[in-house]
Amino acid sequence: MLILPIRTGLLRAGSDLAKEILSKVTLERSDIVVVSSKAIATVEGAAMNLSEITPSPEAISDAKRCNQDPRFTECILREMKRMNGFVTSTSPFVLLTSLKPEGMKTGRILCPNAGMDLSNTDMGFAIGWPKDPVTSAEKLRATLHVPVIISDSCSRPSRLGVTAFALACTGIDPLQSEVGKSDLFGKKMLVTVEAIADQLATAANAVMGNAAQCIPAAVIRDHGVPFSNFCGWVDGIEEGVDMFASRYAPSKGATRSDTGKT
Repeated sequence: MLILPIRTGLLRAGSDLAKEILSKVTLERSDIVVVSSKAIATVEGAAMNLSEITPSPEAISDAKRCNQDPRFTECILREMKRMNGFVTSTSPFVLLTSLKPEGMKTGRILCPNAGMDLSNTDMGFAIGWPKDPVTSAEKLRATLHVPVIISDSCSRPSRLGVTAFALACTGIDPLQSEVGKSDLFGKKMLVTVEAIADQLATAANAVMGNAAQCIPAAVIRDHGVPFSNFCGWVDGIEEGVDMFASRYAPSKGATRSDTGKT
């Protein structure tokens, strides 16, 4: 498998991301393109100007608990509520949130700060995910003519460092069930599902980076992943079979009904 970084200039609201990508690489029909969610949100004009944000009492309270700028905390809470989410816990600089974006069929997304970030955007601004990553992926694929994965960086329980995961994708099946197949010793697999889109997002993130690399996308080539008609959010896991579910209930004082649990 080859992973080819796509280095662009600094992206701004209104930049033509597909054009930028095509000007830097000649795509092959079997390629997959992984694109940073923050890059897409940037060109779509989704950045929030903190000087225009008035923190709510809830944001001020949460900001004190996790040592954040209350205006940034307000941005987090707005995004969280937009995506039917709730706060599960707080830690220094982080509100850990559980989200159920419109159109996501199964499970939820557990992520810091509802996907919001102060890095890789102008001073005084915050940036999150595209408003509709599925539509964003569809539009890119219509121009690039290859499958597209929208990715973001993520943390893992009890592990230091960031990897990446896939928010949405089009053109490949994001998950591949191994249930019922035999292992090396003939034993049947009972629960294993390969997170194909997440694995590809992480592989691409190894060359894209998270700082000043200016590499908002990467090409994955010679991968052996079959194409499909899938287009949508990447499913999560249902609470009843999620081994971590009890660790990430709503934080004290919040209820699922008043925080958008669906």
